[in-house]
Amino acid sequence: ERPRGGTGATGPATWARPVPVVGDISSAAERAANPRSWRFGDQDRRAFYAVVAGRRDIRRFRPDPIDPGIVERVLSAAHAGPSVGHSQPWRFLLVTEAGTRERAAVIAERERQRQANLLAEDTRRRMLDLQLDGIREAPLGVVVCCDRRAAPAGVLGRATFPDADMWSCACAIENLWLAARAEGIGMGWVTLFPPDELAALVGLPAGVETLGWLCLGWPDELPPSPGLERAGWSRRAPLDDVVLHERWDAANKSPAASELQAPDQGAVVGARDRADTLLTPPGSLGVLDRAIDRLAALGIDTIENGCLVLAAADHRVTRHAVSTYPSTVTREVLEATVAGESLGAAAARSAGLRVVAVDAGVDGAVVSGAVDLRPVGRRGDLVEDDALPSGDVDRLLQQGYELGRASAKDIVALGEAGVGNTTVAAALTSLLLGLDAEQAVGLGAGGDSATLERKRKVVDTAVARARARLGPSPGPLPAMAAVGGPEFVVLAGVVLGTAQGGRAVILDGLATSVTALCAVRLQPGAAAHLVAGQRSRELAHGAVLEQLGLEPLLDLRMRAGEGVGAVLSSQLLAHGLRVRAAAGRVAP
Repeated sequence: ERPRGGTGATGPATWARPVPVVGDISSAAERAANPRSWRFGDQDRRAFYAVVAGRRDIRRFRPDPIDPGIVERVLSAAHAGPSVGHSQPWRFLLVTEAGTRERAAVIAERERQRQANLLAEDTRRRMLDLQLDGIREAPLGVVVCCDRRAAPAGVLGRATFPDADMWSCACAIENLWLAARAEGIGMGWVTLFPPDELAALVGLPAGVETLGWLCLGWPDELPPSPGLERAGWSRRAPLDDVVLHERWDAANKSPAASELQAPDQGAVVGARDRADTLLTPPGSLGVLDRAIDRLAALGIDTIENGCLVLAAADHRVTRHAVSTYPSTVTREVLEATVAGESLGAAAARSAGLRVVAVDAGVDGAVVSGAVDLRPVGRRGDLVEDDALPSGDVDRLLQQGYELGRASAKDIVALGEAGVGNTTVAAALTSLLLGLDAEQAVGLGAGGDSATLERKRKVVDTAVARARARLGPSPGPLPAMAAVGGPEFVVLAGVVLGTAQGGRAVILDGLATSVTALCAVRLQPGAAAHLVAGQRSRELAHGAVLEQLGLEPLLDLRMRAGEGVGAVLSSQLLAHGLRVRAAAGRVAP
Protein backbone atom coordinates (compact mmCIF):
# COMPACT_ATOMS: atom_id res chain seq x y z
CA GLU A 1 0.00 0.00 0.00
CA ARG A 2 1.34 3.40 -0.97
CA PRO A 3 1.73 6.06 1.65
CA ARG A 4 -0.78 8.93 1.40
CA GLY A 5 1.87 11.65 1.37
CA GLY A 6 5.56 12.35 1.34
CA THR A 7 8.04 10.07 -0.42
CA GLY A 8 7.75 6.33 -0.22
CA ALA A 9 10.02 3.49 -1.26
CA THR A 10 8.40 3.39 -4.64
CA GLY A 11 8.64 7.17 -5.33
CA PRO A 12 6.29 10.13 -4.89
CA ALA A 13 2.85 9.25 -3.61
CA THR A 14 -0.24 9.51 -5.84
CA TRP A 15 -3.57 10.83 -4.68
CA ALA A 16 -7.09 10.22 -5.76
CA ARG A 17 -8.21 12.87 -8.29
CA PRO A 18 -10.96 15.12 -6.96
CA VAL A 19 -13.96 14.53 -9.25
CA PRO A 20 -16.65 17.26 -9.32
CA VAL A 21 -20.20 16.16 -8.74
CA VAL A 22 -21.41 18.65 -11.39
CA GLY A 23 -19.86 19.87 -14.61
CA ASP A 24 -16.97 18.29 -16.51
CA ILE A 25 -15.74 15.12 -14.79
CA SER A 26 -13.12 14.27 -17.42
CA SER A 27 -9.42 14.56 -16.78
CA ALA A 28 -6.69 15.84 -19.05
CA ALA A 29 -5.21 12.35 -19.19
CA GLU A 30 -8.51 10.91 -20.36
CA ARG A 31 -8.95 13.60 -22.98
CA ALA A 32 -5.38 13.10 -24.22
CA ALA A 33 -5.85 9.36 -24.42
CA ASN A 34 -9.02 9.72 -26.51
CA PRO A 35 -9.36 13.15 -28.19
CA ARG A 36 -12.51 11.93 -29.99
CA SER A 37 -14.33 10.92 -26.84
CA TRP A 38 -16.82 13.81 -27.13
CA ARG A 39 -18.00 12.69 -30.54
CA PHE A 40 -21.49 11.25 -30.97
CA GLY A 41 -21.91 7.79 -32.36
CA ASP A 42 -21.94 7.10 -36.08
CA GLN A 43 -25.74 6.82 -36.28
CA ASP A 44 -26.31 10.08 -34.41
CA ARG A 45 -23.82 11.94 -36.59
CA ARG A 46 -25.43 10.67 -39.77
CA ALA A 47 -28.82 11.77 -38.47
CA PHE A 48 -27.52 15.24 -37.65
CA TYR A 49 -26.00 15.80 -41.09
CA ALA A 50 -29.19 14.48 -42.67
CA VAL A 51 -31.17 17.10 -40.76
CA VAL A 52 -28.77 19.86 -41.87
CA ALA A 53 -28.91 18.73 -45.49
CA GLY A 54 -32.70 18.39 -45.36
CA ARG A 55 -33.44 21.83 -43.93
CA ARG A 56 -35.61 23.83 -46.32
CA ASP A 57 -37.34 27.20 -46.40
CA ILE A 58 -40.96 26.03 -46.45
CA ARG A 59 -43.64 28.32 -47.91
CA ARG A 60 -46.66 26.01 -48.13
CA PHE A 61 -48.30 24.60 -45.02
CA ARG A 62 -51.14 22.37 -43.94
CA PRO A 63 -53.66 24.02 -41.58
CA ASP A 64 -53.34 21.25 -38.94
CA PRO A 65 -52.18 22.54 -35.54
CA ILE A 66 -48.78 21.66 -34.05
CA ASP A 67 -48.75 19.67 -30.81
CA PRO A 68 -47.75 22.00 -27.95
CA GLY A 69 -45.07 19.52 -26.87
CA ILE A 70 -43.35 19.86 -30.25
CA VAL A 71 -43.56 23.65 -30.08
CA GLU A 72 -41.92 23.56 -26.66
CA ARG A 73 -39.13 21.28 -27.89
CA VAL A 74 -38.20 23.39 -30.89
CA LEU A 75 -38.32 26.60 -28.82
CA SER A 76 -36.12 24.92 -26.22
CA ALA A 77 -33.64 24.12 -28.98
CA ALA A 78 -33.68 27.77 -30.03
CA HIS A 79 -33.22 28.85 -26.41
CA ALA A 80 -30.16 26.58 -26.22
CA GLY A 81 -28.45 28.56 -28.95
CA PRO A 82 -25.09 30.26 -28.42
CA SER A 83 -25.21 33.85 -27.27
CA VAL A 84 -22.46 36.39 -26.76
CA GLY A 85 -21.69 36.80 -23.08
CA HIS A 86 -24.50 34.27 -22.38
CA SER A 87 -26.80 37.28 -22.76
CA GLN A 88 -29.72 35.30 -24.29
CA PRO A 89 -31.10 38.40 -26.05
CA TRP A 90 -33.74 36.49 -28.03
CA ARG A 91 -37.45 36.70 -27.42
CA PHE A 92 -39.91 34.47 -29.28
CA LEU A 93 -43.28 36.15 -29.82
CA LEU A 94 -45.86 33.51 -30.81
CA VAL A 95 -48.70 34.63 -33.09
CA THR A 96 -51.84 32.61 -33.80
CA GLU A 97 -54.45 35.41 -33.95
CA ALA A 98 -55.88 35.59 -37.46
CA GLY A 99 -56.11 39.38 -37.55
CA THR A 100 -52.42 39.81 -36.78
CA ARG A 101 -51.45 37.23 -39.39
CA GLU A 102 -53.62 38.99 -41.96
CA ARG A 103 -52.01 42.35 -41.23
CA ALA A 104 -48.56 40.77 -41.49
CA ALA A 105 -49.47 39.11 -44.79
CA VAL A 106 -50.59 42.43 -46.27
CA ILE A 107 -47.31 44.08 -45.26
CA ALA A 108 -45.28 41.22 -46.75
CA GLU A 109 -47.27 41.18 -50.00
CA ARG A 110 -46.86 44.94 -50.35
CA GLU A 111 -43.11 44.67 -49.77
CA ARG A 112 -42.87 41.83 -52.27
CA GLN A 113 -44.46 44.03 -54.91
CA ARG A 114 -42.17 46.94 -53.99
CA GLN A 115 -39.02 44.83 -54.22
CA ALA A 116 -40.17 43.24 -57.47
CA ASN A 117 -40.64 46.67 -59.01
CA LEU A 118 -36.96 47.42 -58.37
CA LEU A 119 -35.90 44.58 -60.67
CA ALA A 120 -35.53 44.24 -64.40
CA GLU A 121 -38.77 43.14 -66.07
CA ASP A 122 -37.88 39.48 -66.63
CA THR A 123 -36.45 39.13 -63.13
CA ARG A 124 -39.49 40.94 -61.69
CA ARG A 125 -41.83 38.46 -63.34
CA ARG A 126 -39.80 35.50 -62.10
CA MET A 127 -39.83 36.90 -58.57
CA LEU A 128 -43.60 37.38 -58.67
CA ASP A 129 -43.96 33.73 -59.72
CA LEU A 130 -42.36 32.67 -56.43
CA GLN A 131 -44.34 32.08 -53.26
CA LEU A 132 -42.21 33.89 -50.69
CA ASP A 133 -44.21 33.46 -47.52
CA GLY A 134 -46.77 31.28 -45.78
CA ILE A 135 -47.99 33.77 -43.20
CA ARG A 136 -51.69 33.15 -43.81
CA GLU A 137 -51.34 29.37 -44.08
CA ALA A 138 -48.96 28.39 -41.29
CA PRO A 139 -50.80 27.70 -38.01
CA LEU A 140 -48.06 29.36 -35.94
CA GLY A 141 -46.11 32.55 -36.53
CA VAL A 142 -43.01 33.33 -34.48
CA VAL A 143 -41.63 36.86 -34.49
CA VAL A 144 -38.03 36.60 -33.32
CA CYS A 145 -37.02 39.70 -31.37
CA CYS A 146 -33.66 40.87 -30.07
CA ASP A 147 -33.73 42.77 -26.80
CA ARG A 148 -30.91 45.27 -27.32
CA ARG A 149 -31.64 47.48 -24.34
CA ALA A 150 -28.54 46.37 -22.45
CA ALA A 151 -25.58 48.63 -23.21
CA PRO A 152 -22.97 46.83 -25.36
CA ALA A 153 -20.26 47.58 -22.80
CA GLY A 154 -22.31 45.73 -20.20
CA VAL A 155 -22.36 42.44 -22.11
CA LEU A 156 -19.18 40.43 -22.38
CA GLY A 157 -18.10 40.45 -26.03
CA ARG A 158 -20.38 43.22 -27.32
CA ALA A 159 -18.04 46.08 -26.59
CA THR A 160 -15.98 45.03 -29.60
CA PHE A 161 -18.82 43.63 -31.74
CA PRO A 162 -21.99 45.57 -30.79
CA ASP A 163 -24.15 43.56 -33.21
CA ALA A 164 -23.16 40.21 -31.70
CA ASP A 165 -26.52 40.12 -29.92
CA MET A 166 -28.26 40.04 -33.32
CA TRP A 167 -25.91 37.28 -34.45
CA SER A 168 -26.86 35.34 -31.33
CA CYS A 169 -30.53 35.60 -32.26
CA ALA A 170 -29.72 34.35 -35.75
CA CYS A 171 -28.04 31.32 -34.16
CA ALA A 172 -31.20 30.70 -32.13
CA ILE A 173 -33.23 30.79 -35.35
CA GLU A 174 -30.96 28.19 -36.93
CA ASN A 175 -31.30 25.95 -33.87
CA LEU A 176 -35.08 26.27 -34.08
CA TRP A 177 -35.01 25.54 -37.80
CA LEU A 178 -32.96 22.36 -37.42
CA ALA A 179 -35.07 21.13 -34.51
CA ALA A 180 -38.23 21.79 -36.52
CA ARG A 181 -36.82 19.81 -39.46
CA ALA A 182 -36.00 16.89 -37.17
CA GLU A 183 -39.60 16.95 -35.90
CA GLY A 184 -40.96 17.08 -39.44
CA ILE A 185 -42.18 20.66 -38.97
CA GLY A 186 -41.74 23.07 -41.86
CA MET A 187 -40.32 26.52 -41.22
CA GLY A 188 -40.05 29.59 -43.43
CA TRP A 189 -38.14 32.74 -42.51
CA VAL A 190 -39.94 35.80 -43.92
CA THR A 191 -38.03 39.07 -44.04
CA LEU A 192 -40.35 40.91 -46.46
CA PHE A 193 -41.11 43.51 -43.80
CA PRO A 194 -39.93 47.04 -43.16
CA PRO A 195 -38.58 46.36 -39.63
CA ASP A 196 -40.41 49.31 -38.06
CA GLU A 197 -43.77 48.13 -39.45
CA LEU A 198 -43.36 44.60 -38.11
CA ALA A 199 -42.23 45.99 -34.76
CA ALA A 200 -45.30 48.23 -34.62
CA LEU A 201 -47.59 45.34 -35.58
CA VAL A 202 -46.58 43.29 -32.54
CA GLY A 203 -46.02 46.26 -30.22
CA LEU A 204 -42.28 46.02 -29.65
CA PRO A 205 -40.87 48.61 -27.22
CA ALA A 206 -37.98 50.90 -28.15
CA GLY A 207 -34.69 49.04 -28.07
CA VAL A 208 -36.17 45.70 -29.13
CA GLU A 209 -35.63 44.81 -32.79
CA THR A 210 -37.13 42.08 -34.94
CA LEU A 211 -35.31 39.58 -37.14
CA GLY A 212 -38.39 38.74 -39.15
CA TRP A 213 -41.35 36.37 -39.03
CA LEU A 214 -40.99 32.60 -38.83
CA CYS A 215 -43.82 30.46 -40.26
CA LEU A 216 -44.15 27.07 -38.55
CA GLY A 217 -46.47 24.23 -39.51
CA TRP A 218 -46.74 20.83 -41.09
CA PRO A 219 -45.35 21.31 -44.62
CA ASP A 220 -47.56 21.08 -47.69
CA GLU A 221 -44.53 20.56 -49.89
CA LEU A 222 -41.59 18.18 -49.63
CA PRO A 223 -38.88 19.99 -51.60
CA PRO A 224 -35.87 17.84 -52.52
CA SER A 225 -33.72 20.97 -52.90
CA PRO A 226 -33.98 24.67 -51.95
CA GLY A 227 -36.97 26.39 -53.58
CA LEU A 228 -35.05 29.29 -55.10
CA GLU A 229 -32.55 26.85 -56.56
CA ARG A 230 -35.34 24.77 -58.13
CA ALA A 231 -36.93 27.92 -59.52
CA GLY A 232 -33.70 28.86 -61.26
CA TRP A 233 -33.31 31.95 -59.10
CA SER A 234 -29.89 30.98 -57.80
CA ARG A 235 -27.67 27.98 -57.19
CA ARG A 236 -25.58 26.88 -54.26
CA ALA A 237 -22.02 28.09 -54.67
CA PRO A 238 -19.29 25.44 -54.52
CA LEU A 239 -17.66 25.18 -51.11
CA ASP A 240 -14.32 26.24 -52.54
CA ASP A 241 -15.83 29.58 -53.58
CA VAL A 242 -16.67 30.51 -50.01
CA VAL A 243 -13.61 29.16 -48.16
CA LEU A 244 -10.54 31.36 -47.94
CA HIS A 245 -7.15 30.68 -46.38
CA GLU A 246 -5.05 33.11 -44.38
CA ARG A 247 -6.07 36.32 -46.23
CA TRP A 248 -8.94 37.69 -48.31
CA ASP A 249 -8.37 37.52 -52.04
CA ALA A 250 -10.72 40.30 -53.18
CA ALA A 251 -10.00 39.72 -56.86
CA ASN A 252 -11.55 36.26 -56.77
CA LYS A 253 -14.59 36.82 -54.52
CA SER A 254 -17.76 38.78 -55.11
CA PRO A 255 -21.10 39.07 -53.28
CA ALA A 256 -24.03 36.88 -54.29
CA ALA A 257 -26.30 38.28 -56.90
CA SER A 258 -59.51 42.40 -38.10
CA GLU A 259 -62.69 42.32 -37.14
CA LEU A 260 -63.47 41.38 -40.67
CA GLN A 261 -62.18 37.84 -41.01
CA ALA A 262 -60.13 36.68 -43.96
CA PRO A 263 -60.58 33.06 -45.13
CA ASP A 264 -59.14 30.67 -42.56
CA GLN A 265 -56.09 28.51 -43.12
CA GLY A 266 -58.15 25.48 -44.06
CA ALA A 267 -59.90 27.39 -46.84
CA VAL A 268 -56.66 28.84 -48.22
CA VAL A 269 -54.86 25.51 -48.20
CA GLY A 270 -57.95 23.66 -49.45
CA ALA A 271 -58.11 25.92 -52.51
CA ARG A 272 -54.53 25.08 -53.33
CA ASP A 273 -55.16 21.38 -52.69
CA ARG A 274 -57.89 21.37 -55.32
CA ALA A 275 -55.69 23.20 -57.80
CA ASP A 276 -52.95 20.65 -57.21
CA THR A 277 -55.16 17.92 -58.68
CA LEU A 278 -55.27 19.62 -62.10
CA LEU A 279 -53.46 18.02 -65.01
CA THR A 280 -51.02 20.92 -65.26
CA PRO A 281 -48.00 22.17 -63.34
CA PRO A 282 -48.87 24.32 -60.28
CA GLY A 283 -49.09 28.01 -61.14
CA SER A 284 -49.33 27.36 -64.88
CA LEU A 285 -51.82 30.21 -65.31
CA GLY A 286 -49.51 32.67 -63.54
CA VAL A 287 -51.17 35.67 -61.95
CA LEU A 288 -54.59 34.32 -62.94
CA ASP A 289 -53.96 31.16 -60.92
CA ARG A 290 -53.30 33.20 -57.81
CA ALA A 291 -56.45 35.23 -58.29
CA ILE A 292 -58.53 32.08 -58.84
CA ASP A 293 -57.03 30.53 -55.70
CA ARG A 294 -58.14 33.63 -53.83
CA LEU A 295 -61.70 33.20 -55.13
CA ALA A 296 -61.63 29.48 -54.35
CA ALA A 297 -60.57 30.20 -50.76
CA LEU A 298 -63.71 32.34 -50.50
CA GLY A 299 -65.81 29.44 -51.78
CA ILE A 300 -66.38 31.05 -55.20
CA ASP A 301 -66.26 28.39 -57.94
CA THR A 302 -68.33 30.22 -60.56
CA ILE A 303 -69.27 33.83 -61.24
CA GLU A 304 -72.99 33.52 -61.82
CA ASN A 305 -74.20 36.28 -59.53
CA GLY A 306 -72.03 39.36 -59.78
CA CYS A 307 -72.56 43.06 -60.20
CA LEU A 308 -70.84 46.31 -61.05
CA VAL A 309 -71.30 49.02 -58.43
CA LEU A 310 -70.63 52.34 -60.14
CA ALA A 311 -70.66 55.40 -57.86
CA ALA A 312 -70.57 58.92 -59.31
CA ALA A 313 -70.07 62.36 -57.78
CA ASP A 314 -69.00 65.84 -58.75
CA HIS A 315 -66.11 67.62 -57.03
CA ARG A 316 -65.61 71.22 -56.00
CA VAL A 317 -61.91 70.92 -56.86
CA THR A 318 -62.84 71.39 -60.54
CA ARG A 319 -63.07 75.12 -59.89
CA HIS A 320 -59.24 75.07 -60.03
CA ALA A 321 -59.27 73.98 -63.70
CA VAL A 322 -57.86 70.51 -63.03
CA SER A 323 -60.05 68.81 -65.64
CA THR A 324 -60.55 69.26 -69.35
CA TYR A 325 -64.24 68.26 -69.15
CA PRO A 326 -67.19 70.18 -67.74
CA SER A 327 -68.88 68.84 -64.60
CA THR A 328 -72.04 68.10 -66.56
CA VAL A 329 -70.29 65.01 -67.96
CA THR A 330 -70.63 63.26 -64.58
CA ARG A 331 -74.42 63.39 -64.75
CA GLU A 332 -74.42 62.24 -68.37
CA VAL A 333 -72.27 59.20 -67.53
CA LEU A 334 -74.46 58.23 -64.56
CA GLU A 335 -77.68 58.65 -66.56
CA ALA A 336 -76.19 56.54 -69.35
CA THR A 337 -75.24 53.94 -66.74
CA VAL A 338 -78.82 53.78 -65.50
CA ALA A 339 -79.90 53.36 -69.14
CA GLY A 340 -77.31 50.58 -69.59
CA GLU A 341 -75.41 52.51 -72.26
CA SER A 342 -72.31 53.93 -70.56
CA LEU A 343 -69.08 52.09 -71.35
CA GLY A 344 -69.01 50.55 -67.88
CA ALA A 345 -72.64 49.45 -68.01
CA ALA A 346 -72.23 48.04 -71.52
CA ALA A 347 -69.17 46.08 -70.40
CA ALA A 348 -71.04 44.77 -67.38
CA ARG A 349 -74.05 43.74 -69.45
CA SER A 350 -71.83 41.82 -71.86
CA ALA A 351 -70.21 40.06 -68.91
CA GLY A 352 -73.54 39.09 -67.38
CA LEU A 353 -73.12 41.41 -64.40
CA ARG A 354 -75.96 43.38 -62.88
CA VAL A 355 -75.37 47.16 -62.67
CA VAL A 356 -75.96 49.18 -59.50
CA ALA A 357 -75.67 52.91 -60.23
CA VAL A 358 -75.09 55.15 -57.20
CA ASP A 359 -75.59 58.90 -57.09
CA ALA A 360 -73.02 59.81 -54.46
CA GLY A 361 -73.23 63.54 -55.05
CA VAL A 362 -73.87 64.53 -58.65
CA ASP A 363 -74.69 68.23 -59.01
CA GLY A 364 -78.40 68.94 -59.28
CA ALA A 365 -81.31 66.64 -58.49
CA VAL A 366 -80.80 62.97 -57.75
CA VAL A 367 -80.28 61.01 -60.97
CA SER A 368 -83.45 59.03 -61.62
CA GLY A 369 -82.95 55.30 -61.29
CA ALA A 370 -79.74 55.61 -59.27
CA VAL A 371 -79.36 54.68 -55.60
CA ASP A 372 -79.38 57.92 -53.59
CA LEU A 373 -76.32 57.99 -51.31
CA ARG A 374 -75.52 61.70 -51.37
CA PRO A 375 -73.77 63.80 -48.72
CA VAL A 376 -75.85 66.38 -46.90
CA GLY A 377 -73.17 68.69 -45.45
CA ARG A 378 -71.06 71.39 -47.01
CA ARG A 379 -68.43 70.15 -49.44
CA GLY A 380 -65.08 71.86 -49.89
CA ASP A 381 -62.60 72.15 -52.73
CA LEU A 382 -59.68 70.37 -50.96
CA VAL A 383 -57.47 73.45 -51.32
CA GLU A 384 -59.24 75.76 -48.90
CA ASP A 385 -61.56 73.41 -47.05
CA ASP A 386 -62.21 69.73 -46.37
CA ALA A 387 -63.95 67.69 -49.02
CA LEU A 388 -66.61 66.34 -46.62
CA PRO A 389 -67.80 66.78 -43.04
CA SER A 390 -66.87 63.83 -40.80
CA GLY A 391 -70.55 63.11 -40.21
CA ASP A 392 -71.09 62.53 -43.92
CA VAL A 393 -68.05 60.24 -44.03
CA ASP A 394 -69.45 58.04 -41.25
CA ARG A 395 -72.91 57.93 -42.80
CA LEU A 396 -71.78 57.24 -46.37
CA LEU A 397 -69.38 54.53 -45.20
CA GLN A 398 -72.21 52.75 -43.40
CA GLN A 399 -74.56 53.11 -46.36
CA GLY A 400 -71.89 51.76 -48.70
CA TYR A 401 -71.34 48.86 -46.31
CA GLU A 402 -75.02 47.95 -46.42
CA LEU A 403 -75.01 48.22 -50.21
CA GLY A 404 -71.99 45.91 -50.40
CA ARG A 405 -73.67 43.33 -48.18
CA ALA A 406 -76.71 43.29 -50.47
CA SER A 407 -75.05 43.60 -53.89
CA ALA A 408 -74.14 40.11 -55.13
CA LYS A 409 -73.42 36.53 -54.08
CA ASP A 410 -70.12 36.05 -55.90
CA ILE A 411 -68.17 39.15 -56.94
CA VAL A 412 -68.59 42.91 -56.91
CA ALA A 413 -66.70 44.95 -59.50
CA LEU A 414 -66.07 48.56 -58.54
CA GLY A 415 -66.47 51.53 -60.87
CA GLU A 416 -66.59 55.29 -60.48
CA ALA A 417 -67.34 58.38 -62.47
CA GLY A 418 -66.75 62.00 -61.63
CA VAL A 419 -65.09 64.89 -63.40
CA GLY A 420 -62.04 65.87 -61.36
CA ASN A 421 -61.81 62.66 -59.38
CA THR A 422 -58.35 61.74 -60.67
CA THR A 423 -57.15 64.84 -58.81
CA VAL A 424 -59.01 63.67 -55.71
CA ALA A 425 -57.56 60.17 -56.04
CA ALA A 426 -54.03 61.57 -56.39
CA ALA A 427 -54.47 63.82 -53.36
CA LEU A 428 -55.83 60.97 -51.23
CA THR A 429 -53.00 58.68 -52.34
CA SER A 430 -50.40 61.35 -51.60
CA LEU A 431 -51.78 61.93 -48.12
CA LEU A 432 -51.98 58.22 -47.26
CA LEU A 433 -48.64 57.15 -48.76
CA GLY A 434 -46.53 60.24 -48.11
CA LEU A 435 -45.98 60.98 -51.81
CA ASP A 436 -45.49 64.38 -53.38
CA ALA A 437 -47.49 65.56 -56.37
CA GLU A 438 -44.86 64.63 -58.95
CA GLN A 439 -45.04 61.02 -57.73
CA ALA A 440 -48.82 60.87 -57.64
CA VAL A 441 -50.44 63.12 -60.25
CA GLY A 442 -51.08 61.90 -63.79
CA LEU A 443 -52.63 63.60 -66.78
CA GLY A 444 -56.12 62.19 -66.33
CA ALA A 445 -58.55 61.90 -69.21
CA GLY A 446 -57.68 64.34 -72.01
CA GLY A 447 -55.24 66.41 -69.95
CA ASP A 448 -52.32 68.45 -71.26
CA SER A 449 -49.13 69.78 -69.66
CA ALA A 450 -50.84 72.93 -68.37
CA THR A 451 -53.60 70.86 -66.77
CA LEU A 452 -50.99 68.59 -65.23
CA GLU A 453 -49.16 71.53 -63.68
CA ARG A 454 -52.38 72.88 -62.17
CA LYS A 455 -53.29 69.46 -60.79
CA ARG A 456 -49.89 69.09 -59.15
CA LYS A 457 -50.15 72.48 -57.52
CA VAL A 458 -53.65 71.73 -56.23
CA VAL A 459 -52.61 68.34 -54.84
CA ASP A 460 -49.52 69.72 -53.09
CA THR A 461 -51.54 72.53 -51.55
CA ALA A 462 -54.42 70.28 -50.48
CA VAL A 463 -52.16 67.66 -48.94
CA ALA A 464 -50.06 70.27 -47.11
CA ARG A 465 -53.24 71.76 -45.65
CA ALA A 466 -54.45 68.33 -44.53
CA ARG A 467 -51.11 67.34 -42.99
CA ALA A 468 -50.90 70.61 -41.09
CA ARG A 469 -54.15 69.71 -39.33
CA LEU A 470 -54.06 65.92 -39.22
CA GLY A 471 -50.34 65.17 -38.96
CA PRO A 472 -48.14 63.23 -41.38
CA SER A 473 -49.96 59.88 -41.10
CA PRO A 474 -53.72 60.39 -40.79
CA GLY A 475 -56.17 57.52 -40.60
CA PRO A 476 -58.34 56.64 -43.61
CA LEU A 477 -61.52 58.32 -42.39
CA PRO A 478 -59.94 61.72 -41.60
CA ALA A 479 -57.99 61.46 -44.88
CA MET A 480 -61.16 60.86 -46.92
CA ALA A 481 -62.88 63.74 -45.15
CA ALA A 482 -59.97 66.08 -45.86
CA VAL A 483 -59.10 65.30 -49.48
CA GLY A 484 -61.45 62.54 -50.62
CA GLY A 485 -64.90 62.55 -52.14
CA PRO A 486 -68.28 60.99 -51.46
CA GLU A 487 -67.99 58.21 -54.03
CA PHE A 488 -64.66 57.19 -52.48
CA VAL A 489 -66.30 56.81 -49.07
CA VAL A 490 -69.29 54.93 -50.46
CA LEU A 491 -67.04 52.48 -52.34
CA ALA A 492 -64.87 51.95 -49.25
CA GLY A 493 -68.04 50.89 -47.49
CA VAL A 494 -68.95 48.63 -50.41
CA VAL A 495 -65.54 46.92 -50.10
CA LEU A 496 -66.09 46.28 -46.39
CA GLY A 497 -69.67 45.07 -46.82
CA THR A 498 -68.78 42.77 -49.71
CA ALA A 499 -65.85 41.32 -47.78
CA GLN A 500 -67.98 40.87 -44.67
CA GLY A 501 -70.32 38.79 -46.79
CA GLY A 502 -67.42 36.55 -47.84
CA ARG A 503 -67.34 37.64 -51.47
CA ALA A 504 -64.66 39.07 -53.76
CA VAL A 505 -64.11 42.67 -54.81
CA ILE A 506 -62.61 43.37 -58.23
CA LEU A 507 -60.79 46.70 -58.37
CA ASP A 508 -60.54 48.98 -61.39
CA GLY A 509 -58.25 52.01 -61.56
CA LEU A 510 -56.55 54.34 -59.08
CA ALA A 511 -59.76 55.71 -57.57
CA THR A 512 -61.20 52.30 -56.66
CA SER A 513 -57.80 51.00 -55.52
CA VAL A 514 -57.08 53.86 -53.12
CA THR A 515 -60.64 53.40 -51.87
CA ALA A 516 -59.80 49.75 -51.18
CA LEU A 517 -56.60 50.86 -49.41
CA CYS A 518 -58.74 52.96 -47.07
CA ALA A 519 -60.96 49.93 -46.43
CA VAL A 520 -57.98 47.68 -45.68
CA ARG A 521 -56.56 50.21 -43.25
CA LEU A 522 -59.90 50.18 -41.49
CA GLN A 523 -60.23 46.38 -41.59
CA PRO A 524 -57.07 44.50 -42.70
CA GLY A 525 -59.08 41.31 -43.23
CA ALA A 526 -60.61 42.92 -46.31
CA ALA A 527 -57.31 42.50 -48.17
CA ALA A 528 -57.88 38.77 -48.70
CA HIS A 529 -61.06 39.59 -50.64
CA LEU A 530 -59.44 41.91 -53.19
CA VAL A 531 -58.41 41.21 -56.77
CA ALA A 532 -56.66 43.89 -58.82
CA GLY A 533 -58.44 43.96 -62.15
CA GLN A 534 -55.99 46.22 -63.94
CA ARG A 535 -53.15 48.69 -63.69
CA SER A 536 -54.34 51.99 -65.16
CA ARG A 537 -52.28 54.80 -66.64
CA GLU A 538 -52.64 56.93 -63.51
CA LEU A 539 -49.20 57.59 -62.08
CA ALA A 540 -49.86 56.58 -58.47
CA HIS A 541 -51.80 53.40 -59.23
CA GLY A 542 -48.74 51.16 -59.04
CA ALA A 543 -47.83 52.54 -55.61
CA VAL A 544 -51.32 51.82 -54.28
CA LEU A 545 -51.31 48.26 -55.66
CA GLU A 546 -47.92 47.76 -54.05
CA GLN A 547 -49.33 48.88 -50.71
CA LEU A 548 -52.15 46.37 -51.12
CA GLY A 549 -49.74 43.63 -52.14
CA LEU A 550 -51.69 43.01 -55.35
CA GLU A 551 -50.57 42.20 -58.88
CA PRO A 552 -53.07 43.24 -61.59
CA LEU A 553 -54.57 40.82 -64.06
CA LEU A 554 -54.53 43.35 -66.92
CA ASP A 555 -52.11 46.09 -67.90
CA LEU A 556 -53.69 47.68 -70.96
CA ARG A 557 -52.94 51.38 -70.22
CA MET A 558 -56.68 52.04 -69.92
CA ARG A 559 -58.17 55.42 -69.05
CA ALA A 560 -61.83 54.44 -69.24
CA GLY A 561 -62.79 54.38 -65.57
CA GLU A 562 -66.41 53.36 -64.90
CA GLY A 563 -65.25 49.90 -63.82
CA VAL A 564 -64.43 48.76 -67.35
CA GLY A 565 -61.10 47.18 -66.34
CA ALA A 566 -62.71 45.46 -63.36
CA VAL A 567 -65.47 44.02 -65.55
CA LEU A 568 -63.06 42.78 -68.20
CA SER A 569 -60.92 41.08 -65.57
CA SER A 570 -64.04 39.50 -64.04
CA GLN A 571 -64.62 37.80 -67.38
CA LEU A 572 -61.03 36.56 -67.31
CA LEU A 573 -61.65 35.17 -63.82
CA ALA A 574 -64.90 33.55 -64.88
CA HIS A 575 -63.18 31.93 -67.83
CA GLY A 576 -60.33 30.74 -65.61
CA LEU A 577 -62.82 29.14 -63.22
CA ARG A 578 -64.51 27.36 -66.13
CA VAL A 579 -61.14 26.14 -67.41
CA ARG A 580 -60.30 24.70 -64.02
CA ALA A 581 -63.68 23.00 -63.76
CA ALA A 582 -63.29 21.38 -67.19
CA ALA A 583 -59.60 20.44 -66.97
CA GLY A 584 -58.47 16.89 -66.34
CA ARG A 585 -57.52 15.69 -62.89
CA VAL A 586 -54.59 13.57 -61.79
CA ALA A 587 -54.87 10.48 -59.64
CA PRO A 588 -54.12 11.05 -55.93
